[in-house]
Amino acid sequence: MLLQLDGVSLRYGTQVLVDCASARVERGDRICLVGRNGEGKSSLLRLIAGGADPDGGEIGRASGLVLASLEQELPSECADSVYRFVAGGLGEVGLWLAEYRVESGDGARAGLQAKIESVHGWELLPRIDSVLDRLGLNGDDRVADLSGGWQRRAALARALVTEPDLLILDEPTNHLDIAAVEWLENFLASYRGALLFVSHDRALAQRLARTVWDLDRGHLRVFQCGFERYQREKEKLLEEEARNEALFDKKLAQEESWIRQGIKARRTRNEGRVRALQALRRQREARRNRQGTARMALDSGEMSGRLVAELTAVSFAYPGEEPLIRDLSFTLMRGDRVGLIGPNGVGKSTLIRLLLGELQPDSGNIRLGTKQQVAYFDQRRHQLNPELTVLDNIAEGRESITIGGRSRHAMSYLADFLFSGVKARTKVGALSGGERNRALLAKLFSQPANILVLDEPTNDLDVETLELLEQLLLDFPGTVLLVSHDRAFLDNVVDSCLAFEGDGRVREYVGGYADFLRQGGSFAAAAEKEKTTAEKPKSKPQAVRDTPPKKQKLSYKLQRELDSLPALIEQLEGEIGEFEGEVAQPDFYQREQAVVEERLKLLADKQAQLEEAFERWAELEEMRNAE
Repeated sequence: MLLQLDGVSLRYGTQVLVDCASARVERGDRICLVGRNGEGKSSLLRLIAGGADPDGGEIGRASGLVLASLEQELPSECADSVYRFVAGGLGEVGLWLAEYRVESGDGARAGLQAKIESVHGWELLPRIDSVLDRLGLNGDDRVADLSGGWQRRAALARALVTEPDLLILDEPTNHLDIAAVEWLENFLASYRGALLFVSHDRALAQRLARTVWDLDRGHLRVFQCGFERYQREKEKLLEEEARNEALFDKKLAQEESWIRQGIKARRTRNEGRVRALQALRRQREARRNRQGTARMALDSGEMSGRLVAELTAVSFAYPGEEPLIRDLSFTLMRGDRVGLIGPNGVGKSTLIRLLLGELQPDSGNIRLGTKQQVAYFDQRRHQLNPELTVLDNIAEGRESITIGGRSRHAMSYLADFLFSGVKARTKVGALSGGERNRALLAKLFSQPANILVLDEPTNDLDVETLELLEQLLLDFPGTVLLVSHDRAFLDNVVDSCLAFEGDGRVREYVGGYADFLRQGGSFAAAAEKEKTTAEKPKSKPQAVRDTPPKKQKLSYKLQRELDSLPALIEQLEGEIGEFEGEVAQPDFYQREQAVVEERLKLLADKQAQLEEAFERWAELEEMRNAE
């Protein structure tokens, strides 16, 4: 057992975020924490990571437990080198090692060397080099100069350098392009420590999660199953809850009707019935109703012309730079739903501006349609003023909003987006990421539009709101241009994709992202171009000792141990494969709880043994190859 929650409670003002939660994290666990926006998922992660104290209950941690967190925000303003940023995860000694690496003054180096030796800091040096190599990072790059995907790698390296037993990730795929999301997913799938993560990327959750923690109205439920089965089980629970509450409300209504008729006789049984009614009232008052489902509606405005845009042999480049688009011919018709996919920085936003007539091509021709009304969703949410309330941002001083030719009260319209009462009068800056995205959607959909341009609209949205937005876009009669790195969202919404495949080549594929892959699509060339800053020739690290280490020769015993490790690793991998196959069976979690826990513990033990074998093999290989 790595960590245990025992009756943990957490409040934010009068709101109960977590109420008497109990759960545990074992070695090798893959736990996805889910819940609707604003339920308190990030607060619970912060509590587990030690960033806050619970208001009630206890959090038990294994002796010597090492935790590391990957935050939502990217280190985009960090001016440090990648090496210094990653080494900083080890605390002060890591910063000394980073400073020693670049220091040229003899006196300063001697002082740093003494500090490092005083805490046995040289032992940490291989960790830094290893994690940089493992993630393909160049330590000499500046963090601020990296793309979003490579900044996420740097943040992950900073967490991994501590060699955590439990890695906590809060929306790790936000603002990453598809190539970076797939890399991160593959990396986490092979990570041998325990994972606890929040993600609304359904594809990632389906691949990684073996256990789901469901946070709903303060109650934490543990589902010992994968994400798809959790969704089915959760739906059954909500249906059962709705039936029970309907029966309870019917009984309460009957008793309220009886009490209004007056108690005809002061007999004991009537007094007991009154007490029972009072208990029912208290039970009803204590019930925390589930937040309603958003009811989004679009004002589709005036119908545009049948032709939206026609591009013929279009090329475009910014002055002094390589072309982002070369010789593109493409026709966009009314009602088309087109996804723009590719790594960050390859020209997706530029193509949108060309399609909307905001930029002129260097060569080729663009013919635009008529009667175009464009609504634009900006992933950075610049259209929202964080100092104003949700109501002021959307209504802009008006009491009513016109949607589809009908006038609606501003508060009634906001209630459709789950902003009612206090929430509607809350400053945008105090909202969660998902709530801010909902507020921006409310502002966007209040404007008449026949062309929707959506730049990463899915960031931070909970699964239910994602599914509602999908249906809304499918029903929208106008044209949709969608930039998204959510693979499931693309598959469910778009009819075709424009893929940026590198060197200015933009090619149309029928269908969503899965269809793009099936048709042989690839971002290999575009991804290579994006990561050039992270693949400069690495300078050899400066020596960290004044005298070179002596050559080492393995003893007969150590050599025999090294020779035996590959067979042991192969054996353990085979056993783990068998265990994972057993766990993946549909009926695995229907067995006795004790049997399930025993088999999961055996799997975790085998994974720990394999990790130790790999580490020992690397250690012996390093000793043998030492010069």
